[in-house]
Amino acid sequence: MFIDGANLYAAARSLGFDIDYKRLRDGFASEGRLVRAFYYTALVEDQEYSPIRPLVDWLDYNGYTMVTKPTKEFTDASGRRKIKGNMDIELAIDVMEMAERVDHILLFSGDGDFRRLVEAVQRKGVRVSVISTVRSQPPMVADELRRQADNFIELQDLAPSIARVHHHREPMGGPAAPGAPEMPGQGGPYANF
Repeated sequence: MFIDGANLYAAARSLGFDIDYKRLRDGFASEGRLVRAFYYTALVEDQEYSPIRPLVDWLDYNGYTMVTKPTKEFTDASGRRKIKGNMDIELAIDVMEMAERVDHILLFSGDGDFRRLVEAVQRKGVRVSVISTVRSQPPMVADELRRQADNFIELQDLAPSIARVHHHREPMGGPAAPGAPEMPGQGGPYANF
């Protein structure tokens, strides 16, 4: 499993649900032999509190191989400050390295830049399933990536088995303080975005 964190988050959000990463991993592991589950995300380093940090820590302790790097801040041509945190190269290198050891890759991304990567691992005899959505407006998967994949899995079709179930319950001692971070697995991925 290769998960483009920001891309998967945006796709699930556009469909109106949060992903339960334990259910996601366990569900695919029950379908075959899951060698590794990679999760890629960029982190803003200078913030006192990062809303994604609890998710990253939870994933790291619960069977995911985390691949992170700090974001870079720059000023664009119009003088606006921008933050950049692209993980495409890291994901592509890991896919190419793992292609010798697996027969099927699950790519959780709709990024059209991965079309050539998919084509390259297919030439090595590896099947590739792309998981994203065409049911959002606009669709979150590039048409060329969807066509290149051996199998396209609609994220919305997976929702019943991977969506986080929201339970409303108060912690012992009463309701949480306003603005308190949600616990990973309880709050959503990127809960404060």
